[in-house]
Amino acid sequence: MSNQQVYRALVEKQQRGGTAALCTVIRTRGSVPRREGAKMLVYPDGQTVGTIGGGELEARVVARAMDVATRREATVLTIPLVDPAKGDPGVCGGEMEVFIEPELAEPTILVVGCGHVGKEVAFLAKWLGFRVAVTDDRIEFCSPEWLPGVDLYLPGIIPDALANFEVTDQTYIVAVTRGVKADTEALPHLLGSPACYVGVIGSRRRWAVAVQELLSMGVPDELIHRAKTPIGLSIGAETPREIAVSIMAEVIAHQRKRGDL
Repeated sequence: MSNQQVYRALVEKQQRGGTAALCTVIRTRGSVPRREGAKMLVYPDGQTVGTIGGGELEARVVARAMDVATRREATVLTIPLVDPAKGDPGVCGGEMEVFIEPELAEPTILVVGCGHVGKEVAFLAKWLGFRVAVTDDRIEFCSPEWLPGVDLYLPGIIPDALANFEVTDQTYIVAVTRGVKADTEALPHLLGSPACYVGVIGSRRRWAVAVQELLSMGVPDELIHRAKTPIGLSIGAETPREIAVSIMAEVIAHQRKRGDL
């Protein structure tokens, strides 16, 4: 099986987000099913692309790779293929070393709401090197014409648009919607996600109204308190571009674990 399939799967994973583990045969001795350079991509649920030999050998590598994807620590697995009575997964007579490395999700800014502030946040986040995804129920605002250069457009009713978007612990959610209705449509799904940051724009009064609506919808109080609002560092921002600067400054502070800001 060609490694090209693995490379394509890696690119697709980077485009949609999520984690995986890349397994590469780095050293062999004697008779083995695959030689140096053979690769396999393993997802956290155990699905694979490519092969490094099949059978019990591969099953052991998959199990270790799932652990690597979760722990995010690379490892080298040495597998003798000599004596099943001693626990070896084969009798080929050789030995393989497999380097297993985590392929982590890229830090991603998910901009919910593509009005003037959302547009500036997406632009600035992209300039700062983040992967950027945008969503809005106003199709004309969630488009390359209005918002060029982002990585992923998710137009439509927000919960539906996000149904196939994988939120990871490397996702920073910036909810800059136009009102409480849009907030309460999007936030139940987003607050319960693994996102490492959920910021919501709006005044304290607007947020108080949103909280009551979320509670009435059955969203647990502890999830509601995940939201950082008002969003952004207090720098006296007024214009959409200045507000975007304050928001991204807060995101970076969170990313760098600067709890004093």
